[in-house]
Formats: sequence, C-alpha cells, structure tokens
Amino acid sequence: MEIDFLQYQVRNGDTLTSVASRLGMTGEALRMFHNSHCQKMDTIWFENLNDVKKIFVPTDFKTEAQKEQQRKNSLPARLHSFFSKTYAVHETVESPAESPVNITYTVDIAIDEDKNTGKHILSYLQKDCKSDGNIPDDKMSSLSLACMQSIMPLKFTMNEQGKLTGFADHKSITDTFSQQRKELEEFYIGEVSQHYMDVFERNINNESFLLQQFQSTLLFQTLFPGIHWFQKKTKWKEPFYFLQNSFPVQCEITIKHENKNEDAVLTILNGNITELCTSQEIMRGIRLPKPAIEPATGNIILEYTTHTKNKNLLQAKASVLLSHNEEFIHQHHINITQG
Repeated sequence: MEIDFLQYQVRNGDTLTSVASRLGMTGEALRMFHNSHCQKMDTIWFENLNDVKKIFVPTDFKTEAQKEQQRKNSLPARLHSFFSKTYAVHETVESPAESPVNITYTVDIAIDEDKNTGKHILSYLQKDCKSDGNIPDDKMSSLSLACMQSIMPLKFTMNEQGKLTGFADHKSITDTFSQQRKELEEFYIGEVSQHYMDVFERNINNESFLLQQFQSTLLFQTLFPGIHWFQKKTKWKEPFYFLQNSFPVQCEITIKHENKNEDAVLTILNGNITELCTSQEIMRGIRLPKPAIEPATGNIILEYTTHTKNKNLLQAKASVLLSHNEEFIHQHHINITQG
C-alpha cells in the first residue's frame, strides 16, 4: 500500500498553524489530516501543541487550487497534438428487426495550419473498410466504396475548438470525382451503376449536404469533439445527431474524469435527450410542427482516454441509444483506437 504521510517531530514553539504553513495548508486542514491517521488517544483538538510529541503530516499535500490546476494540466486544452496519425475504427449498429452490422476501417488524419488564413486544415482519409471481417464484394457496396475512395483524402476547415466548419476546397472534391468517374465507368457498367454515380455526384455537388453527411456520423461526432469539453466541470447543453442525416437533438451533458493510471486520464460524457421531439421524427429526420406528445428518450455516452503529458487521444468510445416506450429502436456503438 502506498504511504502518503509521515511523522513530524514537534519542536518547542510549534503550533498547528506554524507547522501547517510550512506544508502549504491551514492549521485546521492539518488537524483533520492528523486525526484521520492517528489513534484515538493521540487526537489533537487545539492550536497549541503542548504535550504533543509527533504529528502525522501529508507527504504531498495540495490545496484545492493546486488540485484544480493539476486537473486542468492533465486534460486536453488545445487542438495542437491532440490527434494521432492513424486510428482503427470498429462500429456496431443494432435495431430490433435486423441483425447487428459490424464495420471496421482505418482513418488517417493530418492537421496543418493555412499560413494565409490561419485556419486549421484537417486531411481525412478513410480506407480498408470491412463488414463482419470481410471486404464487401457485392457490386453496389463495392461501387459505393470506390466512389467515396475516389474523392479521398478530404480536407476540412477546423476551428480552435476542434469542430469542423466546412471544406477547405469544395470545388476540388467535385472536380476530382468528375475526373475519376471516367475510370469508374469502365469497370462499373450498367444503368444501375450509372444511376448511382449520378446520385453520388449530385450529392457531393451540394456542399452543405455533403458536410452534414460527415458531421452527423457518430464517427465524426466522437473523433472530433469540442476541445473545450474536457475542461468543463458542470452540466451543459449540447446538440448531437442520433442518426446520420437526421437533425441534431439537444442533450444535457454531465462530465467526469477518472485517472486510469499515471499516464492516462479517462473523460466520460453522458448526455440525455432534453428536446421535445419524437423518436419517429428523429428516425425520419423531419421535425413536425406540433409539440411531441410522447417525447423520445435517448442517451449518448462518449469516453475519451487521453495522455496526461502530451494530451494525445489514445482511445475514444461512444454509444448511442434511442428508445420508444422503454424499448430500444436504435443502438450504435463505436470504438476508436490508435494504430
């Protein structure tokens, strides 16, 4: 067991306050510390230390202000150095009527600063997608992945808090696909493939729609948190997407921190839906004009393991649960790890 105290030999003229001041604590704090470690017969009640021979004193006492500063110093506070270069992602989606879907893939990330604008530029590359451990081999899944891969890597603008604000150059995305489409058409032939590529091209031409497609995923909401979240201590309101391409739902968020070991700290955010909307509205992605008679119940939990010294993101997990009448209608889990 770790010993966090030692015995101090009382000298002539010592008082609780004089001894405590040398330790950076109050006399009352020292009295309470000693009494919590000594035997009952050695309890101290008074300021003077007459007839007291020894006092238990802490080896590493910290004031509340020092503890708060230590807490802040162990948590991410700036975007710089938060991300690693590569993350492995595992997602599981569940619904009552269907078997769980398991997807794995790899994400490469690089963040630079545009010297002309001062904005942070995020380069994002997603690759090696597998479903239930296998590379999708049906034609439409293969085409879908090929279309998305053709515009990678994507470059986003990011603010100081780590939130995506737009594309660095949307036109380059559309131009890239126009060029790559000719090669795709040589391999994926037929009316169905042509129609899919038409829809894909139309969708990526719509800049706001394309941005929302990424921002509303559980991956982006988890992997790109607000850096200021980590420094919060009290409850706050935050909107989250419970389904991709739906609408963000207001949640009340609580936060707590746990030291996993001396090198890592776990930050847990727990959010519950507070907005008066139905689960059907969320599933359909359409808000109705009338207030909800039976509001949706839902919960989102985000867990971040970060390095206490370099503030690097080591692992991120998230779980989303949407229910109706106490029965779940949608669950989504994601696990993001370095490497």
